[in-house]
Amino acid sequence: MPAATVLLGPQRFMTTAGSTLRALAVEGPVATITAGWEEREDQDGELGEVLDGRSRNLRLWHRTFDVLGKDERFAAAAIAFRDRHDELQSFYRLRLEGALETVYAVQRRSSTHGTAAAALDDAVAAVRHLDDWYSAQLKDLYREFDAQAPAQESELIAWHRGELAGMLADSAALVITGGHVGSLLRALRLFALPISPELPVIAWSAGAMALTDKVVLFHDHAPQGSHEAEVYDRGLGRVPGIIALPHARRRLRLDDKKRCGVLARRFPHHRLLLLDDGTSAVFDGGTSVASGGEVGAGGEHAAYGPLPHGVRVLTTDGVVQEVVAP
Repeated sequence: MPAATVLLGPQRFMTTAGSTLRALAVEGPVATITAGWEEREDQDGELGEVLDGRSRNLRLWHRTFDVLGKDERFAAAAIAFRDRHDELQSFYRLRLEGALETVYAVQRRSSTHGTAAAALDDAVAAVRHLDDWYSAQLKDLYREFDAQAPAQESELIAWHRGELAGMLADSAALVITGGHVGSLLRALRLFALPISPELPVIAWSAGAMALTDKVVLFHDHAPQGSHEAEVYDRGLGRVPGIIALPHARRRLRLDDKKRCGVLARRFPHHRLLLLDDGTSAVFDGGTSVASGGEVGAGGEHAAYGPLPHGVRVLTTDGVVQEVVAP
């Protein structure tokens, strides 16, 4: 039976990772991934204390730079991929801004003969089409990248993957922290970690996003101004059908129901999970339990079944709802 996968709220102000690990009642070392911290990857002393001194850092950020510094073929392909991805994102964001401006303009327009609803549906569909276009283009970029520098042909990458596989096989659980989600995803993809379904996983912030099948960036209160939510990449898919939204209270205009409703409608096959301080969503392949949230509502979704009890989700009408047990 699959082991628990626990998505936590941010750990900066309310640390729950230690109590979550103890609740899993597992014995042995705990593998940790702090690649999202980038150059601070090894500054994990506090994390080690939270995990009762059982942590063993896989050092994926360090290993990534070891590969880039020694494998010229892979490094060249990685640089080419980065440049093409940057260009793809620039065009996607340009088109996305225009498409969402149209959506918001339609929302503001009154309708005498009932045309507004159909117009809004079509405008949102155009945004979904754009999100799908970006995802398809990115998939092609990955395919070309893999063809240019097949990881299986690199002895260095194979060595790292072998060592990591051994470390994971000897671990009682895996913890994935937050940080820069792009750096984290690149490292996870490079080393293709064999994370067994039987291995319990605890993750928060960028780590939680990386465990889903669709990673969406968002920030309505960014220092440089409002940042439209954008599809960024695909994750590991350990928790499918979920889009993780860490720091939701701080980063989303949750009081703007129209704007939040558009965000939810863009992803009809996913539930938007709000991961705020104190949230703990446990997915265990059977009965799921979570804590955190305030507003009562049902949580069934035909695409992938019930969500953990107690989590908060964003609905297509822009309302924050708490999932309750049937």
